[in-house]
Amino acid sequence: MVNQVESIKTLAVDIGGSGTKTIILDAAGEAVTKRNRVPTPDPAKPQPVIEAIATLAKEQGEFHRVSVGFPGVVRNGIVYTAVNLDPDWVEFNLAEALTNVLEKPVRVCNDADIQGLGAISGIGVELTITLGTGFGSALFVNGALVPNLELGHHPFRKGDTYEEQLGRAALDKIGDKRWNRRLEKAIANLEHLFNYDRLYIGGGEAKKITFDLPPNVTIVPNISGLLGGIALWRELPSEVIRRSPSPSPSI
Repeated sequence: MVNQVESIKTLAVDIGGSGTKTIILDAAGEAVTKRNRVPTPDPAKPQPVIEAIATLAKEQGEFHRVSVGFPGVVRNGIVYTAVNLDPDWVEFNLAEALTNVLEKPVRVCNDADIQGLGAISGIGVELTITLGTGFGSALFVNGALVPNLELGHHPFRKGDTYEEQLGRAALDKIGDKRWNRRLEKAIANLEHLFNYDRLYIGGGEAKKITFDLPPNVTIVPNISGLLGGIALWRELPSEVIRRSPSPSPSI
């Protein structure tokens, strides 16, 4: 007889500035379906994004719980910033809204945090940055998350933030060559700032990197932003067995 916990399936959701993706993970965090994706609705207000997730979820099949990566500060399932989406997200209870629509327990976390959870070794100081519409970040100390770092909105150079200098709008404006030079400087800054053991770089624009990275820097596949979703449920599998419809707090 298959252990009930081992048979649990998690719907992992990654809400991005340009695309929203889903996949089903088994209890070990391995993908059991193919990733599906739709463009993030424009304007990216809560209701159309939730409707897009519901449509993607139906295409994925059976699942018992949901993990969501969101591009902004999230506390207890409630969104507090959404710079690259829409102001209507501020103070929106995404965990509760999705629980009501999907009728499954939902946990929500910052998308870069989830990307990091899918990549880190759990040893020492590890930093993750994501290069996409914006500039995401997540910091871990011996596997423990330091939540809501939001490094992208800190000053970087010439009065601009990391996101203003390295987000997709900047890449489109200045081109790959200058963007790579900026990123190389940013990595040097971050190493001095955090003295990390390892830096992981993810996100859709990581494929544009052309310079030689330091030995303690690793590019991780974009799907890590989905695969890391299993970590939101590792500590409380009994909640999933009960399949409680009430929203659960994010980490």
